Amino acid sequence: MSELDLACELLDIRHHLHKIPETGFQEFQTSDYVAGRLAALGAEVVRGVGGTGVVGTLRRGAGARTIGLRADMDALAIPEAGTPPYRSRHEGRMHACGHDGHMAMVLGAAFLLSRAGGWSGTVRFVFQPAEEPGKGAKAMLDDGLLTRFPMDEIYGIHNMPGLPLGQFSTRAGGINASEDNFVIRIQGRGAHAARPHMAIDPIVTGAEIVLALQSIVARSLDPIEWAVVSVTEFITDGTRNVIPGSATIKGDTRSYKPEVQALLERRMAALCSGICAAHGAGLAFEYSHEFEPTVNPPQCLDAVVRAAVEVAGADRVDGDCRPVMGSEDFGVFLKRIPGNYVQLGAGVDALPLHNPGFDFNDSLLVPGARYFATLARHRLQG
Repeated sequence: MSELDLACELLDIRHHLHKIPETGFQEFQTSDYVAGRLAALGAEVVRGVGGTGVVGTLRRGAGARTIGLRADMDALAIPEAGTPPYRSRHEGRMHACGHDGHMAMVLGAAFLLSRAGGWSGTVRFVFQPAEEPGKGAKAMLDDGLLTRFPMDEIYGIHNMPGLPLGQFSTRAGGINASEDNFVIRIQGRGAHAARPHMAIDPIVTGAEIVLALQSIVARSLDPIEWAVVSVTEFITDGTRNVIPGSATIKGDTRSYKPEVQALLERRMAALCSGICAAHGAGLAFEYSHEFEPTVNPPQCLDAVVRAAVEVAGADRVDGDCRPVMGSEDFGVFLKRIPGNYVQLGAGVDALPLHNPGFDFNDSLLVPGARYFATLARHRLQG
């Protein structure tokens, strides 16, 4: 198949998937389509892995090694602002993170590997549900992914606005951060706005907490470590002339190490407790671990860089990129088996992920598919 024919095929796949976005564990039409495409290539297909997940398997020769290629399937509950001809048909949902493109890349790799020799062993095409809420990888593992479909290594990719177009970026070590969520519930005493001395004001208490939380990274964390503490919501039950009786503060933290996660949780709880006690307010503090950090093991890096260079050229490969503080469910797989997670640049000026106007850059489809196929062949040399 020519480069143009491959590009047209992947374009059709990506645009079809873009029309049918589905959120986590609701990817029924998506998994139908993916399973049908894999079966048409001669792959063994198993559906319903971890809910709506799909695993396709291709085998060649007598090679004993097995490589996994993973794509995330879910979309976001965001109304689409753009008006492409392949616009979302599902109101209030869209592929604002490019998972439609990731699926097309892995299906493209399946197409290339099904028609090419030069490899001996097994390739698993892992289509994962519910990446956005950080629950799909665990669901697949809990459903026996690695016992039912053993793999020696697993590889993933993500398009990345802000990086030069077509640049492959990866590294050994942490590349995506963990995400923890927190909820701080302050119970005060409401009163008339004209009589503040009768109140225990949860807004004043909460404002002190919001500012104090920023001191954790600045003054409690070793400066050579990475962490972010972000307050994203401040909710009260007050009104124009009423001091509220309660306030709820929500947000998240990002880091790379379990000991940093523990420090953030411990210091947040202590600061909230002390400030609420000083104001005479009640406190309920919740802290939950949502995403594992994504940490690339060093032993797979050289193979990834080699495959990326073969596809894109050495000037478009960064094998020691800067990590980012965004989170990715792929890290759960890398805690169990070796592999690598790579970012593929979507352009320095591209709209950011999770933006209502975002659309996957279709020029990345062929390089992404060829990267996966090349990597699999390298790891499964005949």
